[in-house]
Amino acid sequence: MGMVAVFDVGKTNVKLSAASADGVIVETLSAPNVVRDGPPYRHHDLAALEEWLIDGLSSLAGRFDIDAIAPCAHGSGGVLVDPDGAAMPMIDYEQSLPADVEKAYPALAGPFSDRGSGIMLGAAHLARQMLWIEMHWPERFHRAHAFLATPQYWAWRLCGVPASEVTSLSAQSHLWSPAGGCPAALVAKRKWQRLIPPLRPAWDTLGRLKPDIAARTGLAPGTRVLCGIHDSSANFYRYQAAGLSDLTVVSTGTWIVALTDREAPDPHVEKPGRTCNADVFGRPVPGMLTMGGREFSAITAGSNGPASRQVLEGLVRSRALAVPFFGSDDGLFPGAARRGRIEGLSAEDPGARFTLGVLSVALLTAECIEALPPAETVVLDGSFVQDPLYGACVAALLPHMRVLVSRSTTGTATGAALLASHTIRREPAPLELERPEPLHLPELTEYRACWRARAKTMETHLDRV
Repeated sequence: MGMVAVFDVGKTNVKLSAASADGVIVETLSAPNVVRDGPPYRHHDLAALEEWLIDGLSSLAGRFDIDAIAPCAHGSGGVLVDPDGAAMPMIDYEQSLPADVEKAYPALAGPFSDRGSGIMLGAAHLARQMLWIEMHWPERFHRAHAFLATPQYWAWRLCGVPASEVTSLSAQSHLWSPAGGCPAALVAKRKWQRLIPPLRPAWDTLGRLKPDIAARTGLAPGTRVLCGIHDSSANFYRYQAAGLSDLTVVSTGTWIVALTDREAPDPHVEKPGRTCNADVFGRPVPGMLTMGGREFSAITAGSNGPASRQVLEGLVRSRALAVPFFGSDDGLFPGAARRGRIEGLSAEDPGARFTLGVLSVALLTAECIEALPPAETVVLDGSFVQDPLYGACVAALLPHMRVLVSRSTTGTATGAALLASHTIRREPAPLELERPEPLHLPELTEYRACWRARAKTMETHLDRV
C-alpha cells in the first residue's frame, strides 16, 4: 500500500495528514475551521475549507504516493446536500436555536435508548439541525437529496458517492439508535428516510477520486476515497486494531470522550453525561461525554504549563477548587452550566492556574471513567496527556484501576489511516503505551470528595426549585 491522506475535521481546527499503512503520521498540515456569523446562521465556511483541502492534497501529492483518503470528524456536524453541493450552510453546533425549534425538539427526540445521549447544548444533534432547516427553510429541505454527517460529506465531495456510517450516526446525532442498531424512531416519524443514505462500513472504498479533483491535486485518478469515521471512534479503533479489548479509552481535547467495549448493565437508563456510541462494527459502545477542554481553557486563563507537583500538593492541601462548569453545557452535574468558579486560590499565579486546570480535568476524567462499566485497562490520550501530571492525577484518583497513557498526539488520524488496511491487516497494529509516574498524595481522596460535593450543589438547588 501507498500512503493514506487523513482529513480530520475538528470543531476548532482541521488537519490533513500523510500516514503510512500502519498508521504512522509522517506530515500534518493544519488550519482553523473558520466559522461565519451568518446569514442565515453561524456556519462553517465549507467553500474555503474545500479550497484548503484541495491545496493540501496537492501539496502532499508532491511528496507522497497517496493511495487512499480517509475523512474523520467530530460528531456534531452534518450538511444537507443536493446534487450540486450544500443545500444549506453547515450549522455551527454551538449556534443557539430559534425558540420554536427549541420548544418542539424534546417531544420529538424520543427516549434515551433511541437517542444514545442526552439533549445537549445548542444545535449539537444532527436531528435537531435537520428539524431547524425543515421548519425554517422547508422548500430547500424537501428539494435536498441527503443529509450527510461531516466525514461522509467530505467523502461525497471527493468521490461523488453519498453514504451513511454507523460511528458517525451513533455520535449523538439522534438519528440512530446505537443500542438497537437501527434508525431512531424520529427518522420515520418525520419521513426523513430518503435523506439518510445506505450504511457503509467506515473502511469501505466509496469510490475513486473525481477526475477534476485528481487533475487539480495531482493525485492518481484511482485514489480510493474511504467512507470515513467519527473522530473519537477512529481513536478507539486504533486500540482495537492493536488487539486490545476489555478496554476504556479516554480521548481528550475540546471534549473528554470516554468509550468502553464493556457492556453497560442498564443501557437504556439516561444519566448525566452518558452516551451510547457504536464502534466500526456497529456494536454498542457505552460512553461518557463532557466539555473538558473548555473547562481547562476557562480555568487556566491563557497561562502556560507545565503543571507543578509542588503547586499541585499546595492546591490539594489548601482545598483550592475549580467548581464546574464554566461552559454552557451541564456536563456531569445538572444545573452547573455557566456557574463555574474558582475557590480558595490565594494568588493569581499563572502557574497555579495551569496546575489547577490539569487537576480539574483529571477529576472530570475520573468521574467519566467510574461512571462506565469497569474495564481491565484504561488508556488516556489526546491533548491533556502532554502534561505528565494529568495521567499521574487520574491514576492516583483511580488506584484500583490499571491506567495507561498514550503520548501520541495523532490517535484520531492514526485510527482513520488504519481503516485503509482494515481488510488486509494480518497482525495487530503497532501501539506504544506507558504507565504514568506515580503520584503519592493521600489528601487527594478527600479533595475529590470536597470538589464533588461543591459541584453537586447546583444539582441540589435544582431539586429544590
